Amino acid sequence: MKKLAVIILNWNGQKLLEEFLPIALRHTSGPEVDLFVADNGSTDGSPDWVEREFPNVKLLRLDRNYGFAEGYNRVIAATNYPYTILLNSDVEVTEGWWQPLLQTMERNPEIGACQPKIKSYRERDKFEYAGAAGGYLDRLGYPYCRGRLFDSVETDHGQYDGQITDICWASGAALMVRTKPYLSLGGLDAGFFAHMEEIDLCCRLHYAGYRVVADTRSTVYHVGGASLEQGNPKKTYLNFRNNLLLLHKNLPRKRGRRVLLWRRLADTLAWGMFLLKGDFKNASAIIKAHRDFRKLRREYTSFPKHDILSSLPGASRMAVMDRYLLRKEK
Repeated sequence: MKKLAVIILNWNGQKLLEEFLPIALRHTSGPEVDLFVADNGSTDGSPDWVEREFPNVKLLRLDRNYGFAEGYNRVIAATNYPYTILLNSDVEVTEGWWQPLLQTMERNPEIGACQPKIKSYRERDKFEYAGAAGGYLDRLGYPYCRGRLFDSVETDHGQYDGQITDICWASGAALMVRTKPYLSLGGLDAGFFAHMEEIDLCCRLHYAGYRVVADTRSTVYHVGGASLEQGNPKKTYLNFRNNLLLLHKNLPRKRGRRVLLWRRLADTLAWGMFLLKGDFKNASAIIKAHRDFRKLRREYTSFPKHDILSSLPGASRMAVMDRYLLRKEK
């Protein structure tokens, strides 16, 4: 068996596969790596197209759409390579992109997950919103990145290049994991369905004693919003609901209650901002997210004994205050 499986999860995404799969195949080959397309119950004929046009790509078919999280869990359990990269279908990889990541993981057995530098496919000098050069959670649990502070995305001038850097979370757009701990920790939480499930996984990896890092020697370009564009009410709903879930399940009960109280206040301000803009659909999405969170949290009854999140890189910042009160853009 080879060391590394690179897995693209597809659901009715033939147009994206037509554009990005040839590039992935060209730059993802060698004696150490296999490239997979795992089909999540597509109905657009895309798995047949892959089988016909790309016989060198390994194709796996799931019987229905299990969502991003459970779809990957099933495929990774079935392939079970020592290392796995979860690669979005709307990512353009570059020559040799996977090699620094594999090298980092092999040389550092304490690293459980890592990501490359993720830049924008449309604005190639800028970072991409979902992950940039590595992710953090602030004191209220809001995610931000090296290279992205809420809606403000930086131009890449090499300011985050250098040694591998410890981060809180690695982006699911191009997420490399050590497969054994991934599976032993339960993989991605299927209850999230999509959005922020990789942050939740990274929190559990930290609690299990692993590091999560960014390795900027590797670069990929991400379209972003291929399934749900930024500002889509469904995306707003999933981001707010899942962010509350990951805080609820990854914090000790006492601190979790305190953080979630502050989050309700902060999310109320976000709700008010949408109302002031006349964006009633996104305002309603926040209300629905909190309502459904109150239902879903009952399914999580086991909590960490220690607060790992407050000690992770970037946790001392108040990103909301930095961006919206102090008007910082970096």
